[in-house]
Amino acid sequence: MKLTILIHCPDQTGIIYSVTNFLFEKKGNVIYLDQHVDMEAQVFFMRLEADFENGFTKDSFETEFNETLARSYKMQWSYHLDGTLPKMAIFVSKYNHCLYDLLSRHRSGELDVEIPFILSNHKDLEYIAEQFGIPYYHIPVTKASKDEAESEQLRLLQKHQVDFIVLARYMQIVSSRLIQHYPNKIINIHHSFLPAFAGAKPYHAAFERGVKIIGATSHYVTEELDAGPIIEQDVTTVSHSHSIKDFITKGRDLEKIVLSRAVKLHVHRKTMVYNNKTVIFT
Repeated sequence: MKLTILIHCPDQTGIIYSVTNFLFEKKGNVIYLDQHVDMEAQVFFMRLEADFENGFTKDSFETEFNETLARSYKMQWSYHLDGTLPKMAIFVSKYNHCLYDLLSRHRSGELDVEIPFILSNHKDLEYIAEQFGIPYYHIPVTKASKDEAESEQLRLLQKHQVDFIVLARYMQIVSSRLIQHYPNKIINIHHSFLPAFAGAKPYHAAFERGVKIIGATSHYVTEELDAGPIIEQDVTTVSHSHSIKDFITKGRDLEKIVLSRAVKLHVHRKTMVYNNKTVIFT
């Protein structure tokens, strides 16, 4: 059985030795370890994986780790057992490129998740859910019905015991109520022109400005719009020879790639959030 542990705490000597020695005494074999120190904030971050052949007991491990290490080092920590697939809900509106990409990667075995449902404020993409055999819930969102819609979203998320949410071009602002239920567990994707080219047609605005690169950003959702901790980014070059259609096509390709990378990093427990920034382990 494999265990993944994520730790951050005030930086001090002896942390790595103490944690690995604790695991050794529990008959665990460390098979991966990476760490980072934020020198300005003096905060230590670590991700490690350990194998246990037998004798691992979840409750006693958690209690003893807290008493032996977490309290003395003032650790914020979590651990995750291998073998249980996280449940990922997908929210989408009318654009289908990110949805198709995630579902194709899931079907090919590239994404180690369960997808209990797809949720949308429109019916347009229901046919895609049918193609992949995944339940599709249509919950319209208007100014008058927003509170009711969010309550229904939460009901479905809790009913299906969803672990995290991916906004695959879901064109609605997520409420603070949903964010509070899923802190650092809602992943969004958008083009990287914000805020310079905000609005309904950012690629048109970028084309008119004559930009030489376009990009995409995936981040965790916070209450400040499009300002959450960044998980993954990428760019591609464009030139005067490209049309607006080329900009849009290149941009959507980037959105798919960047979002899938971000989802994989989250699923493999390789992201840690601190002060609205992320530490990403390789």
